[in-house]
Amino acid sequence: MKQAEVYFQDKLAGILTEDENGYTFTYSEKYVSEHETPISLTMPIQAKSYTSNILFPFFDGLIPEGWLLDIAQANWKINPRDRMSLLLACCKDCIGAVSVVDISNQENQ
Repeated sequence: MKQAEVYFQDKLAGILTEDENGYTFTYSEKYVSEHETPISLTMPIQAKSYTSNILFPFFDGLIPEGWLLDIAQANWKINPRDRMSLLLACCKDCIGAVSVVDISNQENQ
């Protein structure tokens, strides 16, 4: 299982999880109660978890493309079909308001 904290403007917005059943994104209780801005218009703020068999298009769109993706795959030796690993490796410091931080890397630091 892979998990990541998802931040919106440096505030913890929720947790993204990949397991054998697919993907789940859950907004944090604090974010639901204190914020009005969703991480994406396709994922409005709600207490109920979002689930999908594939990586949510919003998160998939954060992954770099073209030559930058080629560099990331070569340097980290990540299979291009492993979208969650690419997201975790490349999207800690994205352009824009959202960042995705690998929970397992935080525990090791």
